[in-house]
Amino acid sequence: MKRFFFLILLASSLSVLGQEARLKTPWTDAVNADAPHTEYPRPQLVRSAWQNLNGQWDYAILPKGSLPETGFAGKITVPFPVESYLSGVQKEVGAENELWYEKSFDLSLDRKNKRTILHFGASDWETEVWVNGVSVGTHQGGFDGFSFDITDQLAKSKSQTIRVRVWDPSDVGPQPRGKQVKAPRGIWYTPVTGIWQTVWLESVPVDHIVSSYSSTDWQNGVQVFYPKVATSKEGLEVEVVIKSGETIVGTFKGKANQPIPVKITDPNAWSPDSPFLYDVSIQLFEGKKLIESVQSYAAYRDIQMAKSSDGHQRMFLNGKPLFHYGPLDQGWWPDGLYTAPTDEALRFDIEKTKEMGFNMIRKHVKVEPARWYYHADRLGLLVWQDMPSGDMGNRWEVRPGVIREGVEKVRTAESEEIFKKEWQEIIQEFKFFPSIVVWVPFNEAWGQFKTGEIVELTRKLDNTRLINSASGGNFEMNGNTVVGDILDLHNYPDPVMPNPKIFGANSILVLGEFGGLGLPLEGHTWQLKDNWGYQSFSTEEELKARYSALIDDLAKYIPRGLAAAVYTQTTDVEIETNGLMTYDRQVIKIALDELKKLHEKLYR
Repeated sequence: MKRFFFLILLASSLSVLGQEARLKTPWTDAVNADAPHTEYPRPQLVRSAWQNLNGQWDYAILPKGSLPETGFAGKITVPFPVESYLSGVQKEVGAENELWYEKSFDLSLDRKNKRTILHFGASDWETEVWVNGVSVGTHQGGFDGFSFDITDQLAKSKSQTIRVRVWDPSDVGPQPRGKQVKAPRGIWYTPVTGIWQTVWLESVPVDHIVSSYSSTDWQNGVQVFYPKVATSKEGLEVEVVIKSGETIVGTFKGKANQPIPVKITDPNAWSPDSPFLYDVSIQLFEGKKLIESVQSYAAYRDIQMAKSSDGHQRMFLNGKPLFHYGPLDQGWWPDGLYTAPTDEALRFDIEKTKEMGFNMIRKHVKVEPARWYYHADRLGLLVWQDMPSGDMGNRWEVRPGVIREGVEKVRTAESEEIFKKEWQEIIQEFKFFPSIVVWVPFNEAWGQFKTGEIVELTRKLDNTRLINSASGGNFEMNGNTVVGDILDLHNYPDPVMPNPKIFGANSILVLGEFGGLGLPLEGHTWQLKDNWGYQSFSTEEELKARYSALIDDLAKYIPRGLAAAVYTQTTDVEIETNGLMTYDRQVIKIALDELKKLHEKLYR
């Protein structure tokens, strides 16, 4: 059993700011409460003129509809959820209350002929923002970023004040909320409320680049960029320059808010084996005048569904079939809940997943900060991205080895609109990242509704990736074809696969979840007893033997048409002890090199 060089923590509670920590990670004590997560939060579009607002804010938890007229209760560390240990508060809010924040600070950005944009990486769920006493807007959504142009609300002096109100109904409301519930149990975890990603300011020209993403035209050696420019002027142009090291390998200038196709000299493809990234400069011009230049990156990679030489539908990466195998990754932390304690910690899980010999991660009913996907891009992990679930209640029935079927959820018009709006925002924001190769709008019939319509919406927003319409859930059929590209079964603990005689000609066949082998380790569990796994073991040797047998069984399905599999899971989470690592990231339960060797047979 591999134990890191970090101090192994005992079960006794540890405290900071008067709060109790159930478990600490190796990074807990490295968090600077005055300046956490200082890294630039948007690696896909980098500017030098920005200001980080993370750190100490005032907070209050008040009955819904109240105002903090009598002041605030104390300090909270942003961007950690208020229920988390690292927030310094560790209190629940609930649907009947609202969480208030306030921060006064000196603005250090240049404001001459500039606009000032206030960004929130994510805040769960309904967030209203005031700047110097003036409301600048309200946002609903717990997983997508949002921003406000606050130029006109800024005081002439350097001193500024931001106030934020957050309301989150958790599992009482219909909104996407993933695994968080009021009463944590089993596979359901502690509620998360409020700001949980970086808050920051940036200074931009009046006419400026808002966002950009790109897609690969594999047949023609072209990377097509889609820069979005905020401007009221006609005739602005955007030039994209692609570099490999110090060498320019492609450049093209075109009209603002139009696609920019860049022909790449001798393209270098991105893959898990070779995660090559190009450096990209995006420049905005008015005639010959350079208005601004931002830095980005791109990967030349293609993902398609196609039949392999054995007659089965497979996922083709860069023109070649590739078996996808990876863990179900929940993205939870014992000290920060939704928020990793540091950027090093955020990167750690991906690094260890790679070292274990996986080539894919299924990001499960959660969306991570942009830097997580940047690390996946840079390290070379394929990502299946789930939509966080919510508004549950429908059920399925099982026909073993074939399909899980049931009734779709009948949602209210408000619930449907909330889901669609946030899913659109997530796709638009995260389709930049080349590591994402599959969108997963539904999981296990959890609030699943109008599957065909949601698949059509997903395809309209991004037709460059595959769609797994319902991982382990209900499937809307069109004749004998599953809506979407993938038929996905879940089974615990042993591997199974969909019947290729029924669906193999039209769908990619995958095992979206299996395994769940539990091993609670004393001193590394969320609670002292009654920890849980789909199948539990008492020693590392027992766990390894059972896992090895699962991999042997899984390998037998690949020549029969199985195209991918997802093992549950990367780490333990709260009372779940199904992880290949403990929740505190202190112990890897099966040695990295042994896991990698076991997994090699799956890629042959």
